[in-house]
Amino acid sequence: MRDYTIFIPEFVAAGAALLIIALELFVPRIRRDALAYLTALAAVGWAAASACYIGKEPNSFQGIIQADNFTTYFRFLAAGIVGVTALISANYMKDRTKTAGEYYGLLLLAGCGMVYMAAARELITAYISLELLSFCLYILVGFLKRDSLSSEASLKYILLGAFSSAMLLYGISIVYGVTHTTGYDEISRALAARGGHTDNAVVVGFMLIIAGVGFKVAAAPFHMWSPDAYEGAPLPITAFLSTLSKAAGFALFLRLFTAAFVVDAVEWRWAIALLAAVTMLLGNLVAIQQKSLKRLVAYSSIGQVGYMLIVIAAIGYGDAEVGRNASTTLLFHITGYVVSTLALFTALTAYYNKTGKDTIEGLRGLAETQPFLALVITASLFSFAGLPFFAGFTTKLFMFQASTTNELLWLVGLAVLNSFISLYYYLMVIRQMYLFEPVAGLTRFRVEPVLWGLAGLLMVTVVFIGVYPGPVFEAVDHATRPLFAVGADALVRAR
Repeated sequence: MRDYTIFIPEFVAAGAALLIIALELFVPRIRRDALAYLTALAAVGWAAASACYIGKEPNSFQGIIQADNFTTYFRFLAAGIVGVTALISANYMKDRTKTAGEYYGLLLLAGCGMVYMAAARELITAYISLELLSFCLYILVGFLKRDSLSSEASLKYILLGAFSSAMLLYGISIVYGVTHTTGYDEISRALAARGGHTDNAVVVGFMLIIAGVGFKVAAAPFHMWSPDAYEGAPLPITAFLSTLSKAAGFALFLRLFTAAFVVDAVEWRWAIALLAAVTMLLGNLVAIQQKSLKRLVAYSSIGQVGYMLIVIAAIGYGDAEVGRNASTTLLFHITGYVVSTLALFTALTAYYNKTGKDTIEGLRGLAETQPFLALVITASLFSFAGLPFFAGFTTKLFMFQASTTNELLWLVGLAVLNSFISLYYYLMVIRQMYLFEPVAGLTRFRVEPVLWGLAGLLMVTVVFIGVYPGPVFEAVDHATRPLFAVGADALVRAR
């Protein structure tokens, strides 16, 4: 019997998206910022519906979608990202578009795509979910139709995205040709039945799938779209890209490499380790040279992807216990990264709404004109760099510690070195805010109450995770248990 109840949270989100679009269509005079608040309210409803699934036994729909604690956690994460993005978009997008309903509807639909990338249990479903997310992002990046930079960024993103989707689909077809199935568990059993025999076709399929998903998370050398998309997108969508797409990509990575491909780890783990090293080096070294704040954040996020890929490599090199612990710390780090990024962009959007500036030099003297926003930005950047008392320090420490195996000591050491490198360019931004006089003509100003409260809440969360990580870590620990309920046995057999 088909159980459609596992889709209820996404029915809420998708229904709200259609309602918001229809509301603008039939009530054309509705205030555009009101649509933003309705979207945030819909995100709260989405999270409330998701709360009903906490702690329940895993439930599958025809073996292609699974509702478990892992899926539930990403439902909360998606709802949070969509809700915050909607709130920071309220004033920013009010005078920049006449179709705000479509904008907010796409935010909710993109969140649904992320959830089903985390919930998918077979490759075609994962691909369709990824494309749902991607098409929403293509449109959102280019949503400012009269902005040539936004249109150019969207076009580049679409062209490169189509190429990466072709690689991913070709990789899926090769794996299907060898295993005669697209289900994760069935692929695992089919690969295990070969008795350790290496099949070149499977290796090629693995590499193509890694490249396709690597594009979505902006891993080098598949990162080319990222700086242009970040720079051209509306400021709230830059935050959305930096959080939702990366969280979704690593949700898919975790599902794939703890289930479908876990038995052939020897055939892909070296590629993931190499990808992690190249990604973190390129991201951090190129970020040093950036003058544009959005491009700096783009390359910074690429460096963060390199750190996260260490966990995927650890799943291949370690035993079942290492894989379980590493996966938990990856989800923990993603949570800290998402909160820090949203805090940063909430502050940057509040500043942009008052000044129209979103460059590094445009932040000059911010500590004098608006010390609260300077504090929020500083806390976020220190979290990215991994300094104590902030989320990034605790999450990176746990992640690197859990991912350390004899084969990956060099990679963890390289990650620590790159964290020190990143501190340099973060300090260059902080230097502009605290050591320079304010931009000419700019005096002290007040922040919108909604953004002030949101920035404060996110900053407190960044510090809370860094100082007292227990509750969040316990939540992510429960979320990753379903990944190894079946995959652990396969992981042991693979050793």
